[in-house]
Amino acid sequence: MNKTINQFELMLDEMVPLNSLEENKLTEPVEAGKWSISEIIAHLYAWDKYNLENMVPKMTPQSNLPAFPEHDPFNVKALQSLEGKSAFEIIHMFLQTRKRLVAALSEVDKEVRFTIGTGKRAFSVESFTKIFVKHDAHHMKQIKEKLQTSNVNL
Repeated sequence: MNKTINQFELMLDEMVPLNSLEENKLTEPVEAGKWSISEIIAHLYAWDKYNLENMVPKMTPQSNLPAFPEHDPFNVKALQSLEGKSAFEIIHMFLQTRKRLVAALSEVDKEVRFTIGTGKRAFSVESFTKIFVKHDAHHMKQIKEKLQTSNVNL
């Protein structure tokens, strides 16, 4: 497993301690007008699920993967699909899907190159995963700042 996929997998370690929080800490917005921690995790879960089902299976030599869906409608639909689930159910779903995605990414030959949508850039499994490592970091920063301002230590 390469370093980038290892970094991607580390998000599992970041999420597990959230199971020890009270649900209300996970469902209040990280700041006014923003998602809650559980909604952020639902968002990460939705992208992992999308990548696992739609992108990784097509990562073959010289393939052209589908363009990513429009982000805003995708995110809205993803959150709507998880309405009624507890924060703990969402964390569990994220953990299971991330493990499966890490395993699937690890199976892709590191030499394979592919494009996405109409783009000309050739991606490797590593450069593809880096996009989502950065995405994770952005959202983990939001989560940690919320916990810090709420005086929650994990």
